[in-house]
Amino acid sequence: MKKNFMIIAMLLMISSFSFAQNPVSIKVSGNCGMCKKHIEKAAKDAGATNATWDKVSKLLSVTFDAGKTNTDKIETAIAGAGYDTEHKVASAEAYKKLDECCQYDRKKKN
Repeated sequence: MKKNFMIIAMLLMISSFSFAQNPVSIKVSGNCGMCKKHIEKAAKDAGATNATWDKVSKLLSVTFDAGKTNTDKIETAIAGAGYDTEHKVASAEAYKKLDECCQYDRKKKN
């Protein structure tokens, strides 16, 4: 009985680790500490277990459970908060809602 329990416990642990991902880096536009707070919150609200944005490199490092979310959902949430990512563009409405210090220079997308 103990042996069966140990096998089941080990299988559950292995399956939970199989959904975890290594950190993924996403380029996200922004300017300041307030941007950092909003970008990281949007990523976590979209299911990231960890999110750290660096304002110098403009890179967001995220980890997440691939069984619960993905980079597309995370980037969509960040764009919804007003920040352009490497694959998603924030709407003009979302961008205009950002505080003045957070309104970064936007590049035209062709």
